[in-house]
Amino acid sequence: MLSTIKSYGLTGINGYLVKCEIDINQGLPGYEIVGLVGTAIKESKERVKSAIKNSGLKYPIVKITINLAPADTKKDGPLYDLPIALGILSATEQVHSDKLKDYIIFGELGLDGEIRKVNGVLPILISARLDGFKKVIIPKENCIEASFIEGMEIYGVSNLKEAVNFLNGELDIIATTHSNYNDIKQRKRKSLDFKYVKGQAHAKRALEIAAAGGHNVLMIGPPGSGKTMLAKCFPSILPELTFEEALEVTKIHSIAGVLDNKDGIVVSRPFRSPHHTTTTLALTGGGRLAKPGEISLAHTGVLFLDEMPEYNRNCLEVLRQPLEDGVITISRVESTIEYPAVFTLIASMNPCPCGNYGSKDKECKCTPQAIHKYLNKLSGPLMDRIDMHIEVDSVSYDELRSEDLEESSESIKIRVDRAREIQLERYKDSGIYSNAKMNDQQVKKHCKISHESDKMLRYAFEKLNLSARAYNRILKVARTIADLEGSTDIQDEHIMEAISYRTLDNKYWG
Repeated sequence: MLSTIKSYGLTGINGYLVKCEIDINQGLPGYEIVGLVGTAIKESKERVKSAIKNSGLKYPIVKITINLAPADTKKDGPLYDLPIALGILSATEQVHSDKLKDYIIFGELGLDGEIRKVNGVLPILISARLDGFKKVIIPKENCIEASFIEGMEIYGVSNLKEAVNFLNGELDIIATTHSNYNDIKQRKRKSLDFKYVKGQAHAKRALEIAAAGGHNVLMIGPPGSGKTMLAKCFPSILPELTFEEALEVTKIHSIAGVLDNKDGIVVSRPFRSPHHTTTTLALTGGGRLAKPGEISLAHTGVLFLDEMPEYNRNCLEVLRQPLEDGVITISRVESTIEYPAVFTLIASMNPCPCGNYGSKDKECKCTPQAIHKYLNKLSGPLMDRIDMHIEVDSVSYDELRSEDLEESSESIKIRVDRAREIQLERYKDSGIYSNAKMNDQQVKKHCKISHESDKMLRYAFEKLNLSARAYNRILKVARTIADLEGSTDIQDEHIMEAISYRTLDNKYWG
């Protein structure tokens, strides 16, 4: 007897329909599974067999053939355990097959019949809803995550016996209640506040501009000057996640298996800070299952690289594509997967191995050759993609001892939000949300400057030996500064300030 169960698989952040076809025939007992399946699916045989027996159900001693269609698409992971088990029970008439056709089903089985959570539930359900499916049976542990999808009846089950009784009409399960994102947002993660950062007015101003326009920042300064603390305060002035952004970020975190089960959705902009020993694969994503890496996990948020020159050169160079395009493409023999990677890069570094080169009050003990070698760990093309380079020097003792609080993140965020609202209105039909993402055509349209500003920019371009990309980025930063000031046009002082954030190219790398 043949039974067909509908399930779903994942390619990148998009789901696709998988039909689990189970054929039961008389003959020598056997279990064969086909359809370009991975190791985890091949191993499902023992999980399914034990789960059926330990749930008090009958496992057929016959020839069982299972096909996961489409047969030419690679599939992996334990999420097909539950549909395979229910397909076997349906083919042996232990489950009413007429009800099964209405549901999308997936879940991992334990040997005792327990149904365990799986990764990637949110992107699967979004794709299933777009394909017109209305009902789904999933692990109970995934119900919080699934509850943010409107227009679907979501039934969570804890074990195989419960799923069988539900499908046979012997057990009533209430569909999961839809969750309100605005209620969950109240639990957002707390960030450090700029009011506790002493001094560093120049760095704070630069980070405010970066938050307002989505610009990348490199902070250069001696150890202990507060670069790391400034970076950790940065999320506190970023705009709130919209529901659409939250869904997109949650998709990525769900696939990677790092989603917090308590909320079921990402409520704060991600702040990812991988250690400098991280590998290229961990940063970009990939591996056997082509999971997203740190670059994609930072989508819509911040990727912080502390002591940037200490990272492997190959790791740093792979940042060039996502910084430019906002996506990371992972190519494998069997498929090419694209993950979104629109993030703000905040990086910090010492100016030399000892950290004191260029300091106003500390002596550098490094040789010129050592300084040159250290600085050149960062390539020119990568530096070109970082909009703002700022110097962060040591804080004085009097500044540290001061009892006065600095300007709070809350008040800075008000200005940032106001500037972002201007940009959202400006780019409402263009598919971008911040000045940093403008293309060349949009730069020409929205970044017109006066004759005097043009003269200043020409002088800086020639004197600092800037590239065409650096020229565009200066204009984008100037546009953000103008937005913060509430100015319709870019003024001369906006251009001057934007140029000042590119002078360290010449000081350290010139």
